[in-house]
Amino acid sequence: MSSRYDDRDERHREFVALLACCEPAIRRFVRSLLPSREAVDDITQDVALECWRKYEDFSPAGKESRVDEFLRWSCVIARFKVLSHQRDRGRDKLVFRESVVEALAADSQDLVAKRERRLGAVEKCLESLNRHQRRLLLSVHRPGDSVADIARESGEKARELYTKLNRLRSTLFDCVEARLAEEGR
Repeated sequence: MSSRYDDRDERHREFVALLACCEPAIRRFVRSLLPSREAVDDITQDVALECWRKYEDFSPAGKESRVDEFLRWSCVIARFKVLSHQRDRGRDKLVFRESVVEALAADSQDLVAKRERRLGAVEKCLESLNRHQRRLLLSVHRPGDSVADIARESGEKARELYTKLNRLRSTLFDCVEARLAEEGR
C-alpha cells in the first residue's frame, strides 16, 4: 500500500515541477490567443486544473525533453480552453472566430516552444560565463546596476567595459546559436 502512495506522491511532485516550469509559457500562449487580457488568469488556472485531471494520460515518448513535451501537451489543452471560452462569450464583439483562434494557436504553439528553447540556451550560455562577465552583460538590463558603477568599482574605464560588453554580447549570441543548432539535429 505504501508503494501506491509513494508513486502517487512522486507523480504529484513531477507534475508540480513541470507545471511550475511551464506556467509562464502557458500563460503567454493563452495570452496570444485572446483579444484582451481579462480572461488570461482564469483560463491559465483552468488549464492547470485540467492538466492535473488528465496527467495520468500524459506519457511522453518522443525525442523532446519532458518539459518540452509537457509544454506542447498543455498548450493543446489551453487551445481547447480558449476555444471553449470564446464559444461561451460568442456574443461579445471582441471574440475571435474559432478559425482565427485555431490559426493563432498553431503559430503561437511553435513560437512558445522556440522561445522556451532560446531562453534555455541563453541561461546555459550565461552559466558558462564567469561572475564578472555575467554581471557586466546583465548590468545594462538590471535596474540599479550599470556599466558606470562597475567601472568605478573595478577601476576600469567605462569605454573599455563597453567594448568588453559588445564582445560578450557577440560571444553570448554565438553560444546561443550553436546550442540551438545542436538541439536542432
